[in-house]
Amino acid sequence: MSTPTTLFDKVWRAHEIHRSESGQSLLWIDRHFVHEGSFHGFNKLGERALPVARPDLTFGIADHYVPTLARDLDGVADPKVRSMIEQLSYNTQRHGVTLFGLDDPRQGIVHVLGPEQGLTQPGLVMVCGDSHTATHGAFGSIAFGIGASEVAHVLATQTLWQTKPKVMRITIDGQLAPGITAKDIALTWIARLGADGARGYAIEYAGEAIRALSMEARLTLCNLSIEGGGRCGMIAPDQTTFDYLRERPWSPKGEAFEQACAYWKTLYSDPSAGFDLEVTLHADEIAPTVTWGVSPEEALPIDQALPDPENISDPAKARQARDSMAYMGLSAGQKLTDIKIDRVFIGSCTNARIEDLRAAASVLAGQKSRVPGMVSPGSTLVKTQAEAEGLDRIFIDAGLEWRHSGCSMCVGMNGDLVASGERCASTTNRNFKGRQGPGARTHLMSPAMVAAAAVSGHLADIRTLSSQASATGVY
Repeated sequence: MSTPTTLFDKVWRAHEIHRSESGQSLLWIDRHFVHEGSFHGFNKLGERALPVARPDLTFGIADHYVPTLARDLDGVADPKVRSMIEQLSYNTQRHGVTLFGLDDPRQGIVHVLGPEQGLTQPGLVMVCGDSHTATHGAFGSIAFGIGASEVAHVLATQTLWQTKPKVMRITIDGQLAPGITAKDIALTWIARLGADGARGYAIEYAGEAIRALSMEARLTLCNLSIEGGGRCGMIAPDQTTFDYLRERPWSPKGEAFEQACAYWKTLYSDPSAGFDLEVTLHADEIAPTVTWGVSPEEALPIDQALPDPENISDPAKARQARDSMAYMGLSAGQKLTDIKIDRVFIGSCTNARIEDLRAAASVLAGQKSRVPGMVSPGSTLVKTQAEAEGLDRIFIDAGLEWRHSGCSMCVGMNGDLVASGERCASTTNRNFKGRQGPGARTHLMSPAMVAAAAVSGHLADIRTLSSQASATGVY
């Protein structure tokens, strides 16, 4: 009888071409996404006069540096930023690589575009020069970010040397309460285990609460795997996955799709497969969660107060808490719901899909935001759909800016910035110092929680807001 095998091991073994004496594996790469920052890899090819080995498996996406006010380079004042966008166009055209550029109606953030185009499929190994490539593991693929030299290696050979990580499983039992999202699941486990809690591991998410998630919610959860130190995140494909992929542009068609589903149904961890680490949470332990510090692990349920460093036994953790509070302009014991905000941002590869925009709009409908803010859809297709549903009008009527798609205020490298000292309620994935701009203060939370903060003017509990709205008949 065959040895019980994890989902991760099944996909890894199917792509392992060779294993070196040192134990490293040479993997075949099914999908390679490149963006503006990938020019280093193309430059290395040029130095050696090498072609892209498999241009049909390489896809260019303009997202990190693109302007969100307009769809042309006239809105790019910085010549270096303009040059990077132009280099991506040049490199992809020169090597015969498909480009989803500024003028393409399919353009979007790479980790939103890949799934919606059907480029992301179960059982693949996928890479990109971006740490949040883990997003694509929501389909049961192995997906991870790579560095500049690795980008060049994949461009030249369609393979990559990797050390196999250990495998951990995070199981969420039970059913999530109303208002609890994948973002809350992720921030909860990262707060419990720490930003390095999954370092050296590939993560598989399992359990009743995970199976109940939509594909878009699963993408959010896997996206944040890297914030807990994980190499990648995975969820076994199921009917939810297959229904999402059916009729996508790059998905198999007709009988080929049915054959693909037959294989995809084999991609799960065998019942008695062994994991290097098991973590189990119950859904009722998870509340709407926000970050208060400068790491995703510095997060708490919204109805709690900031910790007192004097009560933290670990000196390093206590020192970190003091430093985080000083940067964030907060104090020990302060209630999270007492923290006033200066602006909001809804967007990024974490939370800018149509379900995310619907969730935020449901809170903002008929309301006015007390602070300025920006909404940047995850792709041009998401933007078009949101406008067809009238979501754009809800955001605009609430007083928020409705932008084009792009990484926008998540990375602060494209002109969309939070001013120094300002506090932003954000749907993004990182709250590091200066992530959204020099001196910017970022609080991470779900789209509905950002909308709740917008109408309240301070961090707010979506559950309280919902109950008040229910009582008054206004939401």
